[in-house]
Parts: sequence; C-alpha cells; structure tokens
Amino acid sequence: MTDRIEVSRTIPAPAADIFAVLTDPVGHVAIDSSGMLMDATGERVTAAGDRFVVHMDREALGDVPLGRYDVTVVIAALEPDREIAWTIEGTVRPPIGHVYGYRLEPQEDGATVVTSTYDWSAISDEWRARGIFPVISEQALKGTLGILERVVRRGYR
Repeated sequence: MTDRIEVSRTIPAPAADIFAVLTDPVGHVAIDSSGMLMDATGERVTAAGDRFVVHMDREALGDVPLGRYDVTVVIAALEPDREIAWTIEGTVRPPIGHVYGYRLEPQEDGATVVTSTYDWSAISDEWRARGIFPVISEQALKGTLGILERVVRRGYR
C-alpha cells in the first residue's frame, strides 16, 4: 500500500493555459470531479504561502455527514507553468497534512503532460488510525484531469 497517488494525462494545450486554471480558486471548483467543491473565494495564487477559501459539501462523497463547511487552501509549492501543490487547513485539529498538486511538463508539440498528485504520507498517526485515506480515489484524480482538459479546451476565463 502506498501513501501517494499519481495520474497523468497529456492535454493538448500550453502549460500556461493549464496553469491559469490551477492558480485560480474558482478554477479548482470548475475541474473538481468529486462534487465536494461548491465555490471558492480569494485571489489568484502567485507564490507559496498564498491562501484561498473553498466552500465544501462532503455529502457528495456520501461517506461522512459533514454537510457544508469551508477549508483554506494553503499553497505549499508554486513554480509558474510547472508546479502547484497545496495543503488544506480546516477546523479539525491536528491538521490532516495531506498534499494535493499538479506537475506540468510542456511538450515540443505544444501539449502538456499534466500529473495530478495526492500524498497523504505525512498525515498524523491520529488521522492514519481512522483508516479513511485516500479520501479521493485514483479514479477521481483521473476524472479531474479529463475535466481540466475540457475546461482548458473551451477557453477558461
């Protein structure tokens, strides 16, 4: 068993176009395949340490009756047109410690290989004991990459 999932997809678009979606808080909502992200507030992120709020509804997963709640996305890594990663801060303590992200690899033909990552290797023992990880499946990460391609192809604003 691993504590990390990675899935990749080649998207026929420049890395800058893809990165524009990934750095916009509402872009995260637009590409979410889990159904949990309802809306987001905050400015486009430009550096590690930047934050924005995502309005969530866990009922979409049907696993934990949390209802609607907010989390703060905290950017952990950001390299323009190459990488973005973030952790989540919410009301739960200790913070969970899982990290989501994307790596972008521009190709010579103008396409970009996009790798979606989900890493829960640094979660606390308290969270590990709950046996709920991964929260998001490999299938959901693949679905999000498909939606990301569709959003970028349609001309994300």
